[in-house]
Amino acid sequence: MQLAPHLHRIGSDMVNVYLVEDETGVTVIDAGLPGHWQELKEELDVLGRKVEDVRGLILTHGDSDHLGFAERLRQTGVPVFVHQADAALATGETKKRNPSWGRMRVGPTLGFLWYAGRHGGMRVTPVAEVDHVRGGETLSLPGAPRIISIPGHSPGSIAIEVRTVSALFVGDGLTTRHVLTGVEGPQPAPFTLDEAGALNSLGKLEELDATWVLPGHGPPWDGGVAEAVRRIRSAAPAN
Repeated sequence: MQLAPHLHRIGSDMVNVYLVEDETGVTVIDAGLPGHWQELKEELDVLGRKVEDVRGLILTHGDSDHLGFAERLRQTGVPVFVHQADAALATGETKKRNPSWGRMRVGPTLGFLWYAGRHGGMRVTPVAEVDHVRGGETLSLPGAPRIISIPGHSPGSIAIEVRTVSALFVGDGLTTRHVLTGVEGPQPAPFTLDEAGALNSLGKLEELDATWVLPGHGPPWDGGVAEAVRRIRSAAPAN
């Protein structure tokens, strides 16, 4: 699905995977669920590309519903990048402490679990080898993605700014559709380890001028970063 020239999405509002392309190839941001592998190949085909044109995969953090096809892609020779603080989570050396689920509704929660299970979310393979990134670093990948450290959801959560497509990829730093309640609009993401830290990290983003705010879960947001952050701060006490 094309969001804008050189900017594409696969998956759904339940779980998002993004592609940025330029003349040098493709950067993939997050790997969704294992079942998204076929969608990745189909979207690359639409672009006139192949898996061999993918230059790198960047993980916004190490949760399993973002690791999906990461190891499968790595085995084709594509490097997988993740913040060092989440590296052990991505490689399966450690497991994430289970945060409170918070508010939930039966319908949306079952819908998310059904979607995840149908796309292989119960059998995610850890990544055997990762490359570390740090905040402030710009990677030599298509789109020149810049890494912004936003700890909170997990210690190694990052946002990724790609100015060539006017996009800010935020992983689970925020959500635009809560997978457990179904509520839409920018808001804090569930399963966050440090809610206060996640909210504080958004201060690093609100001055950025990006058309697209692209979360790991929920529809794309094009209302501006500052407005998204304002809404999240407003919604935070209720989540």
